[in-house]
Parts: sequence; C-alpha cells; structure tokens
Amino acid sequence: MKIQKSYLLFLALFIGVLCNAQDDSDAEEFVEFNDRNNVVHGVYLGLTTHFGEIEKEDSYFVGLKIAYVANQQFEIGFAANVFYSEQNFITQGTVDNDLIGAYGGLHLEPIFFSKKKVNLSFPLLLGVGGIGYVTEDHEYFEDDFIDNEYEDVDVIFVLEPGINALFNVSRYLQLEAGIKYRFSNSIKLATSPIDRLNGYSVGLGIKVGVFNMGRNRYKKNIK
Repeated sequence: MKIQKSYLLFLALFIGVLCNAQDDSDAEEFVEFNDRNNVVHGVYLGLTTHFGEIEKEDSYFVGLKIAYVANQQFEIGFAANVFYSEQNFITQGTVDNDLIGAYGGLHLEPIFFSKKKVNLSFPLLLGVGGIGYVTEDHEYFEDDFIDNEYEDVDVIFVLEPGINALFNVSRYLQLEAGIKYRFSNSIKLATSPIDRLNGYSVGLGIKVGVFNMGRNRYKKNIK
C-alpha cells in the first residue's frame, strides 16, 4: 500500500511538472473549466432474470430494459417482463396449468452513491400487459370447454417497486442484484383461483451501454 501511495504521489508530481513546463513554454494562456457539472449523459440496454412465486407456485421472469441515465443518478426508460408459472389448480389427469403473461411500461430508478464502485438504487416499473393460461386439447374436457373457458386472457396493471445493488464493472458494463414486489389489479380467469399477481421476486441483471459520456476537463484560450 505504501509503495502504491508513493508511486501515485510521484506520478502526480511528475504530471504537475510537465503541466508547468507546458504552460511556461506556450505563448498563449489557457484557463481550465468544467461545463459538464450539471448533467453527464448515459444510455444502456439491460437484461434481467427473476425468480418468485405466484399463489405459492414457482414463477420465472425474464426482463428487458432500455433507459437514459442522467448524471449517473437517475434512470428513465422502458422496461418489460415476460413470466411463466406452472399452476396446479386443475388436478384432473395430466392437464397442464401453464400461466403465462407479459407486462411493460415506464421505468424509473433513482441511484445513490453513484460515484462508488457499488451503488444503491430503487427501481420502479409502472406497466400494463396481459395474463392467461393455455392447454392443448385433452381427453378429460370437452372441446367447447377448452375453447371457451380454459384458454382465457385478462388485462393486468402492475406497480413494481424494488431495491437493487449496482456493481460498476466498467464504464460500459454494470451488474445488478435485487428484490422487488409486484402489485397488480384484480384479474378474472375462468376456473382459476388466482385473483392478483402480488408477490416478491429476486434476481440478477446486466446492463451494457455507456453510463458516462461526458469529459469534465476543458481549457479555453484567454484573449
């Protein structure tokens, strides 16, 4: 550690000497300024995967995000999730109870400690989508029941807050891990006991993009 500090000190002194020499040799004078203190821009594409429960049954979520990052402190963009859950509310024979759905909408995410290697954020998704369950024709049911009752779809509205730990791998890559909770409106699916999608889920994600497009040091001629 002492060797690293000595090296950094020597490097800083060396750069300072070079800068002074450059200033003395130049005929013109310069002033350094910073016009990017307000907002540093960023954009990224993210993929997420989450595991949770719906009506105490295992459920799996895969998500996509695209967002603009303001000053490494706030994200705004679009997020969407697709989910699958094998439900067992019909136990007749070997009938599959595959609950599937998708929802997407506005993604908001304030970020704290953004200059650190590890950040803390609070994502929020306001979304709308559809949910349903399907099965193939099966000998245990009449075709009319399969067509009119069992294959059913309903609209869902979702409010999904969460908390994430963000790991800044590089200027272009970020990893995230967190937990979130879904709130949904009341849904009605024929023969199904599920009335809401409320529940926790935990997962991981990766973001690829440019999180800091700004360069903060400039110099300008003094006339």
